[in-house]
Amino acid sequence: MSTSTSNMAQTLFAKQALLPTGWVSQVRLHWDASGNFTHIETDAIPSAYEVQHGFVSPGMTNLHSHAFQRAMAGMTEIAGEGPDSFWTWRDLMYRYALAISPEQMQAIAAQLYSECLRHGYTSVCEFHYVHRAPDGAFYADIAETAKQVIAAANLTGMGISMLPVLYSYADFKQLPLREDQRRFNTNVEQILNIISALDGQRNAQVEVGVAPHSLRAASTDQIRELVAAMPAGRPIHIHIAEQMREVNACVAATGKRPVELLFDTQTVDERWCLVHATHLTQHEVASMAVSKSVAGICTSTEGNLGDGFFELPDYIAAHGRFGIGTDSHASQSVVEEIRWLEYGQRLKQQGRNIASVKGQRRVADFLWQQCLLGGAQASGRNVGYLQNGCRADFIIFDDQHPNLQNIDAADVLSSVVFTGNDNLIRDVYVGGQQVVEAGRHREQTQINANYVRCMQQLRQL
Repeated sequence: MSTSTSNMAQTLFAKQALLPTGWVSQVRLHWDASGNFTHIETDAIPSAYEVQHGFVSPGMTNLHSHAFQRAMAGMTEIAGEGPDSFWTWRDLMYRYALAISPEQMQAIAAQLYSECLRHGYTSVCEFHYVHRAPDGAFYADIAETAKQVIAAANLTGMGISMLPVLYSYADFKQLPLREDQRRFNTNVEQILNIISALDGQRNAQVEVGVAPHSLRAASTDQIRELVAAMPAGRPIHIHIAEQMREVNACVAATGKRPVELLFDTQTVDERWCLVHATHLTQHEVASMAVSKSVAGICTSTEGNLGDGFFELPDYIAAHGRFGIGTDSHASQSVVEEIRWLEYGQRLKQQGRNIASVKGQRRVADFLWQQCLLGGAQASGRNVGYLQNGCRADFIIFDDQHPNLQNIDAADVLSSVVFTGNDNLIRDVYVGGQQVVEAGRHREQTQINANYVRCMQQLRQL
């Protein structure tokens, strides 16, 4: 890397860089002190003192995260006396949610974000709904827990779109919340107050949007009121049609399926991210695609919870937009999400190379680039591209690993996604700052120690 002392502009030379047009050779990336790209130089000639990096890609956006659930990973994989499902898992999740303090949320989120960064995510959309104290009262600062999670993002260098969650009801027909949901309880006014309290946190690394939890946890009138009160351009996320029980309950309560009900009652556009949308009719697939909203697909969690498969081939055929998220954090890997996004469809369709289109037959390249675009849109931030004006968020693959040595750029993403389980991401930059070097996060020792101490405390409860 070279640094100009006059304006602190920084550069990095890539033998191959994944630009919006595809892989391009001999690229020099330029960014300024604020962490934004100022110039992408192609056909560049490396100087004698420049390090020549092999393969550079934009960092990925993790478009759906519940950071505190990282503490549960691996702890719920024990069969109960009766059939296990998303709903029995949810009961266990509530127990963790009732126990975690704001300081512990920061420790858990920092551990999660450092892991995500090492595995290729450079920004996250945090679907945050633990707002109240364990006794159900708000903290003195109504945005206390959200600020702790943002602090974890700042510590690790992760870009973040904080999405305070509106959560008012236990189910359709506005059933009152259960006692073990008391930390989530919010109305529209309270969510807007949280968003207002977070205004001072917004900067080039931090955006603040909003998330009605779901159609079972927020009424359509509430959602309409909340969206109308949001500043223009802010991201709006919602869980939808994740489980058939939810779909059936929605039909019983309203006569409509969840996605159908959402489109009949809201103006869904590019600001929206519809998370999961696992169970769709052809009409709903078409509605989502035409709206230019983003489908938030969380394959590792959907597999872990037995949700089902997204209608990916039909959605791609309709030119729908999509991205990936780690949700409950059974995995923190970009590669695993994309690999199983394709493998799930292969199992369902009993075929191969499902996610391909005319003009792009390389499945890994198509999925990687579509997830970059969809994730960037869902974040509401200027990320996802190596181009002027975007955040200087990028990852450098380890071109000395046997899987990537001496291969053509056209084969890189196929090798990264579909070959083995070694982490092929060597270095990571966010906002022009290096946060991962040779596979290790810059604050890894302290983050690990804080997380271990936090988990010891939680296991004693």
